Amino acid sequence: MSIWFTEKQTENFGITAKIKKTYVSEKTDFQQLDMVETEEFGNMLLLDDMVMTTEKDEFVYHEMVAHVPLHTHPHPKNVLVVGGGDGGVIREILKHPEVEKATLVEIDGKVIEYSKKYLPTIAGKLDDPRVDVQVDDGFMHIAKSENEYDVIMVDSTEPVGPAVNLFTKGFYEGISKALKEDGVFVAQTDNPWFQQELIRNVFRDVKETFPITRLYTANIPTYPSGLWSFTIGSKKYDPLDVKEDRIHDLDTKYYTKDIHKAAFALPKFVEDLTK
Repeated sequence: MSIWFTEKQTENFGITAKIKKTYVSEKTDFQQLDMVETEEFGNMLLLDDMVMTTEKDEFVYHEMVAHVPLHTHPHPKNVLVVGGGDGGVIREILKHPEVEKATLVEIDGKVIEYSKKYLPTIAGKLDDPRVDVQVDDGFMHIAKSENEYDVIMVDSTEPVGPAVNLFTKGFYEGISKALKEDGVFVAQTDNPWFQQELIRNVFRDVKETFPITRLYTANIPTYPSGLWSFTIGSKKYDPLDVKEDRIHDLDTKYYTKDIHKAAFALPKFVEDLTK
């Protein structure tokens, strides 16, 4: 008998994957966590029946969250990741030699535990000496921080459950306070096919908080619609002004010097969400 998992991305649309094996199915203190092996995408982490990451396509998301802001900021020494317990963004951050410290604040310790066990190619750098892993509430961590970080990356789930507060204007204002005077932040902001109002609202709130605000996209096949958006807010540096010689020759599979600029070229219907 074949076993299939379907993520219901809207009331009328979903994505389906054939399951080979279930490793974990557990109700944590914060959410339903499932770790499965799929035929097409390898091991897959699910939270509340939503695909968070897979072995096959994870590099797109993690590279685009990390390398765009880290190349935008000329001296990113102290970096914070809110969420991201699978460790993929941390892995990419550590490819930048300027980074002296990367702090990961993940609310659900079980995400970290099971990612280390079942997603070692993603979570393998969480024990690096430059990394400080904290099992804590990222919203509260931001609220207690001031003038501390060069770059902040919000690697959250969609705005449900423990991530709801991470999509509010108050949170972005807290991020601005937690950043140094030339700080940069980025957040994943879902997809422009099914979540247009979310993108529009986030972009407006970030634009009211940061003098430079940009939207960029990437193709991630296991995320709703396959077209994913990221919103970057910066106090001083424009990601579109980054000189090519500033961009490191990194070991990447998706991100390149050309992609850095091209990701900001938006389809008309997406660009309209920023107006």
